[in-house]
Amino acid sequence: MPAHAPVLLEAVVAALALRPEGTYVDATYGRGGHSRALLAGLGSGGRLIVVDRDPQAIEDARHEFGADARVTIHHATFDQLTTLLGDLRADGILFDLGVSSPQLDDPARGFSFLRDGPLDMRMDPGAGPSAAEFVAHASEREIGDVIAQFGEDRLARRIARAIVAARAVAPLASTAALADVVAGAVPARMREQGKHPATRTFQALRIRVNREIELLESALAAALEVLAVGGRLAVISFHSLEDRPVKRFMRRLAEGDPLWRGMPDVPLAARPRLELVGKASHPTADEIALNPRARSAVLRVAEKLRA
Repeated sequence: MPAHAPVLLEAVVAALALRPEGTYVDATYGRGGHSRALLAGLGSGGRLIVVDRDPQAIEDARHEFGADARVTIHHATFDQLTTLLGDLRADGILFDLGVSSPQLDDPARGFSFLRDGPLDMRMDPGAGPSAAEFVAHASEREIGDVIAQFGEDRLARRIARAIVAARAVAPLASTAALADVVAGAVPARMREQGKHPATRTFQALRIRVNREIELLESALAAALEVLAVGGRLAVISFHSLEDRPVKRFMRRLAEGDPLWRGMPDVPLAARPRLELVGKASHPTADEIALNPRARSAVLRVAEKLRA
């Protein structure tokens, strides 16, 4: 499987209803699979704005598209869209959430316990504390809260106690060291079939280190502001922690002010700002066979109705 295999590619291109001369934003570039498809649908007057917080992704974008006058590349988090676009309005915006395959597959990035590497997990290695720094200094309660909230692990408190006990003996500086501690804290009878006992802990720490849910909620609000009327927002999420805020955001803005629901002569400010476009999309069996990491993907799309 190619490291940059884009998820739900055909569905994304269809959902964004590309106009050849339009302006589109790939706010989570990854390795450019979606960007490449979007550019293929744009004419000479079209414009693609690429955003990613990972410097390796930005390096790839500059190599692939730096010579294309239609492409503007920004090393930034996607909650900065209002600043990045200024007065420019987008006809379509894509969020492809979570960690990318190149990040997962590189042991040096520290996202996965499948191959040992430094316990980092930062999407931008130059920004903020690493996962190793977090587990070294956070309290047992804070570690437990993170694993419970972002890993949804019923054994969060037990795992947090084991982490704190282990770090008192030696720093947890590698992915293998942390995975071993977590595995040791989870009794065999309480393990999920087919899932490594550290899976939820690694997810939780990654989300915490990168402030993923916090930035997602800010980015959704920013996307609404920079979309042109008639423009579309497409969001791919991979687990319920990502999908829930997306679903809530789109539904709330598609329903309008609940205080005016069912009333005649609803003022403009209370009317819906978004319209849901179709139902949530999921990968086909063929796509999952080609790219197993796509199996949990969900695509939601909404169109902006008014400023």
